[in-house]
Amino acid sequence: ASARMGSLIKDILSYSKIGTTKDLVTVDLNELVDNVQQDLYLKIKKSGAKIKRKKLPQVEGFNLELHSLFLNLISNSIKFTKKGEAPNIEIGAVKMLKEGAHIYIKDNGIGIDKKDFNNIFEVFKRLHNQEEFEGTGIGLAHCKKIVDLHKGKIWVEAEPNKGSTFHITLNH
Repeated sequence: ASARMGSLIKDILSYSKIGTTKDLVTVDLNELVDNVQQDLYLKIKKSGAKIKRKKLPQVEGFNLELHSLFLNLISNSIKFTKKGEAPNIEIGAVKMLKEGAHIYIKDNGIGIDKKDFNNIFEVFKRLHNQEEFEGTGIGLAHCKKIVDLHKGKIWVEAEPNKGSTFHITLNH
Protein backbone atom coordinates (compact mmCIF):
# COMPACT_ATOMS: atom_id res chain seq x y z
CA ALA A 1 0.00 0.00 0.00
CA SER A 2 2.85 2.41 0.78
CA ALA A 3 4.53 1.67 -2.57
CA ARG A 4 1.24 2.38 -4.36
CA MET A 5 0.84 5.63 -2.40
CA GLY A 6 4.39 6.63 -3.34
CA SER A 7 3.59 5.98 -7.02
CA LEU A 8 0.39 7.97 -6.73
CA ILE A 9 2.16 10.98 -5.20
CA LYS A 10 4.87 10.81 -7.86
CA ASP A 11 2.24 10.67 -10.63
CA ILE A 12 0.27 13.60 -9.18
CA LEU A 13 3.43 15.72 -8.95
CA SER A 14 4.34 14.82 -12.52
CA TYR A 15 0.81 15.67 -13.68
CA SER A 16 0.97 19.06 -11.97
CA LYS A 17 4.28 19.93 -13.69
CA ILE A 18 3.00 19.41 -17.25
CA GLY A 19 3.37 22.63 -19.18
CA THR A 20 5.83 24.34 -16.86
CA THR A 21 8.50 24.21 -19.59
CA LYS A 22 7.96 27.17 -21.88
CA ASP A 23 10.45 26.47 -24.66
CA LEU A 24 9.13 24.91 -27.86
CA VAL A 25 11.72 22.89 -29.73
CA THR A 26 11.76 20.82 -32.89
CA VAL A 27 11.23 17.21 -31.80
CA ASP A 28 12.07 14.29 -34.09
CA LEU A 29 9.38 11.79 -33.08
CA ASN A 30 11.41 8.91 -34.60
CA GLU A 31 14.27 9.63 -32.23
CA LEU A 32 11.89 10.23 -29.34
CA VAL A 33 10.11 6.88 -29.82
CA ASP A 34 13.49 5.12 -30.10
CA ASN A 35 14.46 6.68 -26.74
CA VAL A 36 11.15 5.59 -25.20
CA GLN A 37 11.80 2.04 -26.39
CA GLN A 38 15.21 2.15 -24.71
CA ASP A 39 13.54 3.35 -21.50
CA LEU A 40 11.07 0.45 -21.73
CA TYR A 41 13.70 -2.13 -22.73
CA LEU A 42 13.11 -4.46 -19.78
CA LYS A 43 9.29 -4.33 -20.12
CA ILE A 44 9.57 -4.96 -23.86
CA LYS A 45 11.94 -7.88 -23.38
CA LYS A 46 9.93 -9.45 -20.53
CA SER A 47 6.62 -9.19 -22.42
CA GLY A 48 8.01 -10.28 -25.79
CA ALA A 49 6.53 -7.12 -27.33
CA LYS A 50 7.11 -6.42 -31.00
CA ILE A 51 7.09 -2.72 -31.85
CA LYS A 52 6.92 -1.55 -35.44
CA ARG A 53 7.63 2.14 -35.88
CA LYS A 54 6.81 3.67 -39.23
CA LYS A 55 8.33 6.99 -40.28
CA LEU A 56 7.21 9.76 -37.96
CA PRO A 57 7.40 13.52 -38.51
CA GLN A 58 9.23 16.25 -36.69
CA VAL A 59 6.98 18.51 -34.65
CA GLU A 60 7.30 21.71 -32.69
CA GLY A 61 6.64 20.86 -29.09
CA PHE A 62 7.83 20.26 -25.57
CA ASN A 63 10.34 17.42 -25.64
CA LEU A 64 9.97 16.17 -22.05
CA GLU A 65 6.17 16.17 -22.21
CA LEU A 66 6.11 14.41 -25.60
CA HIS A 67 8.48 11.77 -24.24
CA SER A 68 6.10 11.23 -21.32
CA LEU A 69 3.12 11.01 -23.72
CA PHE A 70 4.68 8.24 -25.82
CA LEU A 71 6.09 6.49 -22.74
CA ASN A 72 2.58 6.28 -21.22
CA LEU A 73 0.87 5.11 -24.41
CA ILE A 74 3.47 2.51 -25.35
CA SER A 75 3.71 1.28 -21.77
CA ASN A 76 -0.09 0.86 -21.68
CA SER A 77 0.03 -1.10 -24.95
CA ILE A 78 2.49 -3.48 -23.31
CA LYS A 79 0.62 -3.67 -19.99
CA PHE A 80 -2.96 -4.19 -21.22
CA THR A 81 -2.44 -7.42 -23.13
CA LYS A 82 -4.34 -10.67 -23.30
CA LYS A 83 -2.92 -13.49 -21.17
CA GLY A 84 -0.45 -15.64 -23.09
CA GLU A 85 -0.20 -13.22 -26.03
CA ALA A 86 2.79 -11.01 -26.77
CA PRO A 87 2.02 -7.36 -27.48
CA ASN A 88 2.20 -6.22 -31.10
CA ILE A 89 2.38 -2.46 -31.37
CA GLU A 90 2.46 -0.24 -34.44
CA ILE A 91 3.30 3.45 -34.29
CA GLY A 92 2.87 5.66 -37.33
CA ALA A 93 1.65 8.91 -38.80
CA VAL A 94 -1.70 8.99 -40.56
CA LYS A 95 -0.82 12.18 -42.41
CA MET A 96 0.92 15.44 -41.90
CA LEU A 97 -1.49 18.24 -41.23
CA LYS A 98 -0.80 21.83 -42.26
CA GLU A 99 -0.57 22.83 -38.60
CA GLY A 100 0.88 19.64 -37.12
CA ALA A 101 0.75 15.86 -37.19
CA HIS A 102 -1.70 12.98 -36.71
CA ILE A 103 0.01 10.04 -34.98
CA TYR A 104 -1.43 6.66 -34.01
CA ILE A 105 -0.39 3.88 -31.63
CA LYS A 106 -2.16 0.59 -32.39
CA ASP A 107 -2.00 -2.60 -30.32
CA ASN A 108 -3.46 -6.09 -30.12
CA GLY A 109 -4.34 -5.80 -26.43
CA ILE A 110 -7.50 -6.24 -24.39
CA GLY A 111 -9.26 -3.27 -26.00
CA ILE A 112 -11.73 -0.86 -24.43
CA ASP A 113 -15.52 -0.84 -24.44
CA LYS A 114 -17.00 2.09 -26.37
CA LYS A 115 -18.92 3.28 -23.27
CA ASP A 116 -15.58 3.96 -21.55
CA PHE A 117 -13.94 6.00 -24.34
CA ASN A 118 -14.47 9.40 -22.69
CA ASN A 119 -13.89 8.28 -19.07
CA ILE A 120 -10.41 6.89 -19.64
CA PHE A 121 -8.91 10.38 -20.02
CA GLU A 122 -10.09 11.53 -16.57
CA VAL A 123 -7.83 11.49 -13.51
CA PHE A 124 -8.21 8.34 -11.36
CA LYS A 125 -10.55 6.60 -13.82
CA ARG A 126 -9.59 2.96 -13.94
CA LEU A 127 -11.35 0.25 -15.92
CA HIS A 128 -9.62 -2.59 -14.06
CA ASN A 129 -8.83 -3.25 -10.43
CA GLN A 130 -5.32 -2.97 -8.99
CA GLU A 131 -4.86 -6.74 -8.76
CA GLU A 132 -5.68 -7.18 -12.45
CA PHE A 133 -3.47 -4.36 -13.84
CA GLU A 134 -1.13 -2.14 -11.79
CA GLY A 135 -1.26 1.62 -12.07
CA THR A 136 -2.61 4.79 -10.49
CA GLY A 137 -5.28 5.83 -13.00
CA ILE A 138 -3.45 9.01 -13.97
CA GLY A 139 -1.60 7.88 -17.13
CA LEU A 140 -4.20 8.69 -19.79
CA ALA A 141 -5.23 11.92 -18.01
CA HIS A 142 -1.52 12.80 -18.15
CA CYS A 143 -1.56 12.08 -21.91
CA LYS A 144 -4.63 14.26 -22.48
CA LYS A 145 -3.08 17.17 -20.60
CA ILE A 146 0.08 16.91 -22.74
CA VAL A 147 -1.91 16.76 -25.97
CA ASP A 148 -4.01 19.75 -24.82
CA LEU A 149 -0.77 21.63 -24.14
CA HIS A 150 0.14 21.01 -27.79
CA LYS A 151 -3.29 22.30 -28.92
CA GLY A 152 -4.15 18.84 -30.18
CA LYS A 153 -6.65 16.06 -29.61
CA ILE A 154 -6.44 12.49 -28.33
CA TRP A 155 -9.03 9.79 -28.87
CA VAL A 156 -9.28 6.03 -29.03
CA GLU A 157 -10.83 3.48 -31.37
CA ALA A 158 -11.17 0.07 -29.77
CA GLU A 159 -13.27 -3.00 -29.14
CA PRO A 160 -13.01 -5.40 -26.22
CA ASN A 161 -10.51 -8.20 -26.99
CA LYS A 162 -9.62 -6.65 -30.36
CA GLY A 163 -6.99 -4.10 -29.37
CA SER A 164 -6.92 -0.33 -29.28
CA THR A 165 -5.71 2.47 -31.51
CA PHE A 166 -4.92 5.76 -29.83
CA HIS A 167 -4.90 8.78 -32.15
CA ILE A 168 -3.09 11.99 -31.34
CA THR A 169 -2.98 15.29 -33.19
CA LEU A 170 -0.23 17.74 -32.27
CA ASN A 171 -0.80 21.25 -33.55
CA HIS A 172 2.00 23.43 -32.19
